[in-house]
Amino acid sequence: MNRRFFLRLAAWGGAAAATNPVRAAVPSELAAPASPARRVKPFDLDELSIPDLQDRMSSGKASALSLTRKYLGRIAEIDRRGPSLNAVIELNPEAEAIAATLDRERRAAGPRGPMHGIPILLKDNIDTHDRLRTTAGSLALADSMPLRDAFIVERLRAAGAVILGKTNLSEWANFRGALSTSGWSGRGGLTRNPYALDRNPSGSSSGSGVAVAANLCAVAVGTETDGSILSPSSFNGIVGLKPTVGLVSRSGIIPIAQSQDTAGPMARSVADAAILLGVLSGADPRDPATAASTGRSHADYTPFLDPYALAGARLGVARAFFGFHRQVDSLMEAALAGLAKMGAELVDPVEVPRSPKLDAAEGEVLHYEFKAGINTYLASLGPGAPMRHLADLISFNHRNADQELHWFGQEEFLKAEAKGPLTDSAYLEAVATCRQLARVEGIDATMDRHKLDAIIAPTTGPAHLTDLAIGDHDLGGSTSPAAVAGYPSITVPMGQVLGLPVGISFFGRAWSEPRLIALAYAFERAAAARRPPRFLASIGPT
Repeated sequence: MNRRFFLRLAAWGGAAAATNPVRAAVPSELAAPASPARRVKPFDLDELSIPDLQDRMSSGKASALSLTRKYLGRIAEIDRRGPSLNAVIELNPEAEAIAATLDRERRAAGPRGPMHGIPILLKDNIDTHDRLRTTAGSLALADSMPLRDAFIVERLRAAGAVILGKTNLSEWANFRGALSTSGWSGRGGLTRNPYALDRNPSGSSSGSGVAVAANLCAVAVGTETDGSILSPSSFNGIVGLKPTVGLVSRSGIIPIAQSQDTAGPMARSVADAAILLGVLSGADPRDPATAASTGRSHADYTPFLDPYALAGARLGVARAFFGFHRQVDSLMEAALAGLAKMGAELVDPVEVPRSPKLDAAEGEVLHYEFKAGINTYLASLGPGAPMRHLADLISFNHRNADQELHWFGQEEFLKAEAKGPLTDSAYLEAVATCRQLARVEGIDATMDRHKLDAIIAPTTGPAHLTDLAIGDHDLGGSTSPAAVAGYPSITVPMGQVLGLPVGISFFGRAWSEPRLIALAYAFERAAAARRPPRFLASIGPT
């Protein structure tokens, strides 16, 4: 989960506009004064897409094993050493053997599909029944070995993906204490933003966002309750897709809230995110929410990659999420002009509810559902697991306060532990309030009233400085409406502020992933706004 987020790009036109009306360019006055970059060698696989990697394997220029070894070398070079990004919390000792097996299978029978032999990283709250641990970044689960794979891991293995390892995260998906710092966990330490190493990577899928941005893997899987895919994707200049709750199974994923939790793709392109989503989605008997996806999910989302999707599209501009940074506003105004040139019809503004009442109801839901969900998850680890209840985690943190509670506390844990069962009237009323305000009177009403294809807003501001003393201090953003509603949202890079990436979000009604993917792909193709990280030590005066 990420804290709720509530910054000047040149005009998207000029001489190039005739052929590419939304080509972004950062004006020279916004070039960031910067301290020298950490030296990072050119990497053979930099910015390569899943299709690029498949072409190399099909032609014999590469193999799953050679790709795996190159990514492992990249991790050793710049994650463990060099800039020391600290995005990867644990490597899979079986990765090379798995890749070699997949190569033999390719030679004998051909590839299973687009993910065959593709190296991938998983957030360390996703269960794997192998030699990797699943800990949510907490020392309380430092030796936890789940009894089976998460459903999405079963699907990834069946698709032929090579699991390189697990990524660091904001501990307990940033649902432990006040004044927390995104990207920090007791087990994994602090993850750094590759665009400026003193900047925050956001969270809670911090390591996944950094790993994709820095080309430590082809793609990664993150999870979100409110902003945990979208925000680190925006901060790290990549594409992040938060699906409709129920499109992707949560079984075997350490939970926060059944009403809002979902896993989703994090990638350098919309096309790669679409490929990965097709593998992740599908009904799972262990997660009843996925029953609603029957007939609504797709095994392949790539047919929806339409470069002309913006022509005639009606997009609602959620102005309530502007105004927190003038340069982000300038980026969005440039984006709006570019979208209009691409043929989109802008409905400006549209209302998307933001209210203290909705915020309070969301908080109530999360505390109730976390207690119920984490107790169920801990029980699934088997009778020998040392942590059986949320109360055990709280006690562990007290006993190990020097390691776990040095930087911030566990106020969210304590609030959750004080809650009763999910039959409490306070919980039921809060759930009803969230659904009414976020769905019925929120996204659904706005889209129906204006006949919209999607709603758009800046995803976040640029990355703030990491400060373990006072915690996160984000400026604003738009992740909450879709999160509380359980609806889909996708963020795409739209430009940079002083060298720090900023994304634009497209969100809409339930099960609208195909349309959102099409719109985001068209925007991405026209804007071409992703810039690889430069691994600066910092930006600003030195």
